[in-house]
Amino acid sequence: MEALLHDYQAYLKDSRKLSNNTLESYHRDLKQFILYLKDEGIRHPKDVSHTTLLTYCTSLEKKGKAASTIARNVASLRCFYQFLFQRKVVENNPAESLEAPRGPKKLPSTLSFEEVDRLLKQPVGKGFKPARDRAMLELLYATGLRVSELITLNVTDVDLNLGFIRCCHDRSRERIIPLGTKAIEAVKDYLDHYRPKNGQNRIFLNVQGKPLSRQGFWKIIKTYANQAGINKPITPHTLRHSFATHLLQNGADIQAVQEMMGHSDISTTQVYAQMIRSRIKDVYNKAHPRA
Repeated sequence: MEALLHDYQAYLKDSRKLSNNTLESYHRDLKQFILYLKDEGIRHPKDVSHTTLLTYCTSLEKKGKAASTIARNVASLRCFYQFLFQRKVVENNPAESLEAPRGPKKLPSTLSFEEVDRLLKQPVGKGFKPARDRAMLELLYATGLRVSELITLNVTDVDLNLGFIRCCHDRSRERIIPLGTKAIEAVKDYLDHYRPKNGQNRIFLNVQGKPLSRQGFWKIIKTYANQAGINKPITPHTLRHSFATHLLQNGADIQAVQEMMGHSDISTTQVYAQMIRSRIKDVYNKAHPRA
């Protein structure tokens, strides 16, 4: 079973070109599943039935796993068994009709215009760190980049003269995102005066002159959120959600927002429109005398 998992991981990496984060998620889910099978005395994938998979999903639910976690596990199992079926390791695919539980869809957490403004004003002063942090925060809110995309941006991905960045997520299709004046000014100041000229291609570096990590950026945004007096939970993804929500609130076309966000399915982008409608309805119900 472990050898099959190794072959599957190699297939995902070499043929499907999945990101490291996605590969790690699949491996973690399937490793957990294999341990479950061992406890049940099942040693080969061909001995797994549809009922086995249903029982496994039920066991995850009993452990208190969130619906989103179980749904991800179901996706991992379906992809794994499709791989085994195509390579004739199993004669039947027991995961073909396996469905994920439908939990309540959680709306993304966003900041208000005023909260974003306070956050972006926090890196003050001159020097490498405040200049870098200003550039990162302005760029993140101006483009809606994922954090992984932000910290892997190279100098050649940014054209400050034309005012756009080039981004390619998970080795998939490239997308071009425009930059606003504030973001251009902040990035230009950082690149021209403070970024070390040490041969690194990555734009955003740590104090040692090496590429910044996800954990490093997480600490940065948490620190500035506290300084700004923002009490709601905030993650690096919060500015991405705020970017999309604020664009739609100001009348942006949803397909344009989808393109800038890099969503393959417009239903993902529609979550932000749904959130705006929910807020408008809430305001109406509280304010209208005959609501």
